[in-house]
Amino acid sequence: MTLPTALLTPAEMGELDRRTIAGGVAGAVLMERAGAAVAAEIRRRWTRRPIAVLCGPGNNGGDGFVVARRLAAAGWPVRLALLGDRAVLNGDAAARWTGPVEPFVLNVLDGAALVVDALFGAGLSRPLGEPAVGLLAEAARRDLPIVAIDVPSGLFGATGAGEGAVAAALTVSFGRLKPGHLLLPGRDLCGELVLADIGLDPAALAALDIKTWANDPILWSEALPRPGPAAHKYSRGHALVLGGWPMSGAARLSARSAARIGAGLVTVAVPSAGLPTYAAALESQIVQPLDDPAGLDKLLQDKRYSGLLIGPGAGVGAATRASVLQLLAAGRPTLLDADAITVFADRPDDLFRAIRAPTVLTPHEGEFSRLFTLDGDKLSRARAAAAASGAVIVLKGADTVVASPDGRAVINANAPPTLATGGAGDVLSGIVLGLLTQGMPAFEAAAAAVWIHGAAATSFGTGLLASDLPDLIPDVLGRLDRRLS
Repeated sequence: MTLPTALLTPAEMGELDRRTIAGGVAGAVLMERAGAAVAAEIRRRWTRRPIAVLCGPGNNGGDGFVVARRLAAAGWPVRLALLGDRAVLNGDAAARWTGPVEPFVLNVLDGAALVVDALFGAGLSRPLGEPAVGLLAEAARRDLPIVAIDVPSGLFGATGAGEGAVAAALTVSFGRLKPGHLLLPGRDLCGELVLADIGLDPAALAALDIKTWANDPILWSEALPRPGPAAHKYSRGHALVLGGWPMSGAARLSARSAARIGAGLVTVAVPSAGLPTYAAALESQIVQPLDDPAGLDKLLQDKRYSGLLIGPGAGVGAATRASVLQLLAAGRPTLLDADAITVFADRPDDLFRAIRAPTVLTPHEGEFSRLFTLDGDKLSRARAAAAASGAVIVLKGADTVVASPDGRAVINANAPPTLATGGAGDVLSGIVLGLLTQGMPAFEAAAAAVWIHGAAATSFGTGLLASDLPDLIPDVLGRLDRRLS
């Protein structure tokens, strides 16, 4: 899938560049287009002012020479400093710069009102060292706006890690974004992010085996359930939520969210002691008592239950563990959250062996670490966890990653900080459940739920409570339909 939201690793981006050049577009032409795009974005945002262009020894530095030449031609006072030897720069960008090339020292910043960081691109895989670290840090200390080419130097394009990187006001990248543009802390370091088209070969892009995307409705909108004129409550699916007690709020949020996203029926099965509390709060959902494993077996004999959820408020104990295994044995789409994940911390393989039908796990970082002992960046860890467990993994956070056992993954970037509130994760679980219940494939259901969750929170603004979120879902779906129509 070569959709516009495709994210390329630095290695994939390099391959795309090579194939484009092999197809007849000279590397110097690509460099000229890249530098011209950066210069245009600068002129779009700032009036003419003194600018310091800091160039590195590779193609990123060559882009910087083009930026310097184009801004100087437009009357901007430009100083250019090079880290390395001008003679080894690729292409003719350096040769076409007729101004002085200054030593890479701090005084190149004197008098500057803007800085271009053209030192190192997304392919850097080592900590940024001196003198680059010191000069960029000094630019930040002087509160000079920084425009980064491709990525802020020191930011790893594949992972979002930043070793020595300084936050940019603007980052201009080319062709396709990299995972590091969206994964934290990379996303924050980039500032405003612009993707420029420099004419990379679409056929070369299509030939790459891309498996990572920025989360967007274009990826999953065709699979989003939409009831037809003959729809009835059972055709829209029947969700089963195992509600916890005495903690009842979490499961109630999940149940309400599953209904709001379109599940035709939602049943919440709870211990008898909690029945009055649940029944009083859930007017549109079915509430029934569930006190023992035999009762759960009887419930699961009803094949109309098409999506199952356990975890919110469930408690960490043997009963929860047993209920999880009962649900998974039923062979229907299942979502495990919160306590249903933590309860397998001492025996994760028992859980993984039980996963047969489409299953989604929605851990935050703490829950993830209880179940998986994996190192590396967030994207790599989520992918490895999906492969190990056989489940779709939703590794939550401001940069939530959704990963499928087949290697596909999305990075979500629309979640506002207001989602950092108690119960928001329970709402997300309910949205995933409601989509699974209606027959949406697990990976697409998880990706869609994460995006809808973020869009709902964004539409509310400050002061958000988790209980506000379910009633915001219909408006998000309406706006989404209008956008896609």
